[in-house]
Amino acid sequence: MSVRLQLNGVLIEENDVSPSMTVLDYLRESKGLKGTKEGCAEGDCGACTIAIQSGLGKVEAVNSCLMLVPQLDGMSVVTVEGLSAPDEAMHPVQQAIVDKHAAQCGFCTPGFVMALYAYTQTGDVVTPESVHEAIAGNLCRCTGYRPIVEAAFSVASRVDKFIPPAMEQSEYYTDGDEDYFAPTSIDQLVALRSEHPDAHILAGGTDLGMRASKDRQPYGQVISTAHVGEINRIERDDEAVTFGAAVTYTSALPALDEIAPSFAQLVRRIGSRQIRNLGTIGGNICNASPIGDTLPCLIALNAVMIARGPNGQREIPVDDFFTDYRKTALGVDEVLEAICVPIPSSDLVFRAYKISKRFDQDISAVVGAFAITVEDGVVASVRIAFGGMAATPARALACEAALIGQPWSLGTAIAVGLALTEDFTPLTDFRASQDYRTRVARNLLQRLHLDTTQEAVPVEVMAL
Repeated sequence: MSVRLQLNGVLIEENDVSPSMTVLDYLRESKGLKGTKEGCAEGDCGACTIAIQSGLGKVEAVNSCLMLVPQLDGMSVVTVEGLSAPDEAMHPVQQAIVDKHAAQCGFCTPGFVMALYAYTQTGDVVTPESVHEAIAGNLCRCTGYRPIVEAAFSVASRVDKFIPPAMEQSEYYTDGDEDYFAPTSIDQLVALRSEHPDAHILAGGTDLGMRASKDRQPYGQVISTAHVGEINRIERDDEAVTFGAAVTYTSALPALDEIAPSFAQLVRRIGSRQIRNLGTIGGNICNASPIGDTLPCLIALNAVMIARGPNGQREIPVDDFFTDYRKTALGVDEVLEAICVPIPSSDLVFRAYKISKRFDQDISAVVGAFAITVEDGVVASVRIAFGGMAATPARALACEAALIGQPWSLGTAIAVGLALTEDFTPLTDFRASQDYRTRVARNLLQRLHLDTTQEAVPVEVMAL
C-alpha cells in the first residue's frame, strides 16, 4: 500500500520511503524543500514546523522532526514553500513578518511563519496570550517578542482558510524491512498487538519520534493508533468524562477546561502547541514516566484506566496502574483504550502545580496535584499525588492521612508537609536535587492553602 498525501497542493503517492524516515528528512532530502529546518531534532526549537490537516480537523502546526512519513497518510501538508507560488506575491503571513521587522535568520523565520500561518487558520480570538501560546514552540527570539506579536496581530484576520481534499487512507505500509500498521478499529488494534507484541505502539510520536530523529534507529514494526475511531473520541455523561487514549492534548483541552481548569492550565504547559497537536493523553500515560505531567493529575482525580485485550475490556484503578519505573499494569497483549475521569463534585477543589526552570516547553522537576474537600473549615477528604518524587508518579498517603480531620489552615499545611518524607525519597539529577524537590513539594501544600482560601494573595507571577 502507498502513503498518500497532498504536499503543497500536489497529490503524492509514496511507495518506497522507509517507515522510519522522519517527515523532516523526507521534506528536505526527498523533496528538496529546504525551508523546513532541523535545529534540536526533539520538538523544542520549532525550526521544523509545518502545517497539517487530516481532512476533518483544522489546520495544525506540528514538529516535522518527530513525525514519521506514514503518519502523513491521508493528510494535506503545507510547508513554507507552499504558502505562495514562486511567481506570486508573498503570503500575508510572510509579508507581515517583513512589514513588522519580525524576520530573523533564515533558519528560524520559516518555523515562525508556519506557526503563525497555522494560528491564522484556527479562528482563535487574537489576544497577546493566544499569540504567545501559538509561537511558544518557536524558541528563537533574536528580533524580540514585540515585532513577531505585531505581525500576528496585523495578519490574523485576513488569511483565507485552507480546505484540503479528502483522501483514502492505507492500513498497511512496508518497505520490505519495516512494517507500519494503521488499523481503523479497536478490534484490529488489539489483534495486531497480540500478533506483534514487540511492535512499537505509535500515538502522536512526540516521545517515540526521537528514536528516529535523535537516535537514528529503525522501528522494525509500528502500530499506529491515529485512525482507530474508538480511541480518538471524548464521551461525557453525568458522572465522568472518558477520553480515548489517542485523544490529543489539544482536543482534550475544552473538556478539561470545563471539569478541571487547573488541569487544563497544566496541559497548556506541556511542550508547545506543535507538541500538543500531536501528543496524546494515552501516550503520556503509557510512557509511565515519573515526570509525566498528566499522571499526578489523573491520580488525584481518581481516574480509571480502561484496558482492552483479546478477552475484552478491563478497568484498572489509577492507583494500581503504574507498577514500576516506566512500567504499567497493561498485559503484553493489551492496549490502553480510554481514561475515565470522574467529574469533580461541586465541593471538591482541584489544583495542579508544575515546577520547572522554564514556564513553557520544559520538563518538570516536580508536579503536585491536589483534590481536596473542606467542610466547616476541616479537611473532609483529600487525594494528593506527585510526579518527580519517586520512580513512579504516586500518592502521598502519609500526607493525606495527616490532613484528614485537621483544620484547613496555613499551620496545618506547613505541619503536614513534613509527612512527605514518609511518602517520598526523591532522587537528585540535573533537573533538581533531592532537597529541592522535597522542599518544593512541602511548599506546594502552602501554595494550595493560599490558593484555595485567600483570593487576594498572588501564588504565581506571570509576565504581561
